[in-house]
Amino acid sequence: MNPKWLDWARELQAIAQNGLTYNRDRDAYDTLRFQDVQRVAAEIVAAHSNGDVAHFRAVFAAEEGHITPKVDVRGVVFRDDKILLVRERSDGRWTLPGGWADPRESPSEATVREVYEESGYQTRAVKLLALYDRDKHGHPPHLFHIYKVYFLCALVGGAPATSVETDGVDFFAEDDIPPLSLGRVTPALIARCFEHYRHPEWPTDFD
Repeated sequence: MNPKWLDWARELQAIAQNGLTYNRDRDAYDTLRFQDVQRVAAEIVAAHSNGDVAHFRAVFAAEEGHITPKVDVRGVVFRDDKILLVRERSDGRWTLPGGWADPRESPSEATVREVYEESGYQTRAVKLLALYDRDKHGHPPHLFHIYKVYFLCALVGGAPATSVETDGVDFFAEDDIPPLSLGRVTPALIARCFEHYRHPEWPTDFD
């Protein structure tokens, strides 16, 4: 569960961002009020994270349009009963290859692209394994609300290669999973991927 202060800050940011988006008459006073709400949201986050208020104000101000959850896609690739993981340069821990979905890509296209960019392997998405609300699956708190999308991908080519974001690529057995980047993937999720691998007839998980 998220701490209450984060839920409050997110809700205030949503009110502010949507207010700025739909302030169609461009009433100057309303604009100032919504900017004040956004400032308060940034101050709440900064106070509870020892961060910089100006940084969080800039992050919130950069968001435009009606606020919606962000979409994180991850590829689940198996070879010889082992799962593909990449090591993040940012924290030295391992995760399923993936990242933010980009505009003008379908979820499966974004997943295949991310797998190739982070691991060097070419794949084909074959099944949607899970669509999860990140807040409900044991990840550390995040500033934004995120949906996580996991595709089972068939390995079709390529070779291991690192990237600007990753400095390790390998396949791991279920009983030999390395330390995980918990902001990106959890042990429970990896275990669930292996269960899906053993039970291809299972339907997609959600929520």
